[in-house]
Amino acid sequence: MASRSAENRSASTPNGVDAVSLAIIEQLQEDGRRPYAAIGKAVGLSEAAVRQRVQKLLDQGVMQIVAVTDPLTVGFRRQAMLGINVEGDLDPVAEALTAMDEVEYVVLTAGSFDLLAEVVCEDDDHLLEVISKRIRTLPGVRSTESFVYLKLKKQTYQWGSR
Repeated sequence: MASRSAENRSASTPNGVDAVSLAIIEQLQEDGRRPYAAIGKAVGLSEAAVRQRVQKLLDQGVMQIVAVTDPLTVGFRRQAMLGINVEGDLDPVAEALTAMDEVEYVVLTAGSFDLLAEVVCEDDDHLLEVISKRIRTLPGVRSTESFVYLKLKKQTYQWGSR
């Protein structure tokens, strides 16, 4: 993915992240192990300045640096996206979902579902247990619809800082 130069971006984003920090984020999205010296050269800062900015972005929760795996290769044979409809307040259900180890992603949505939750499970029995015994029994959950993943074709986090 081609990176846009810092000059082509606005002064800062609504959350106060400036163009140089956005450029650092793009560098790390391309390669999370890229050395700070190489990032500094690309964005026009010293290695120490990059190190400080990265730490600040981590501390502020703007970004995370993690290892992303293909779940199949590490023993998780079943993934699914769950569409969930809720009666009443969405937040308690969303909070309960975020507390579950199997749930990797939770969003409040507009449209056919109130919430979407991505789950990663060991197998079909594990998925059935998570849906039937843990999610559908949450107070406020009216209905769920499961979209079982058959094959992962693309998973990337290189959208840059558009």
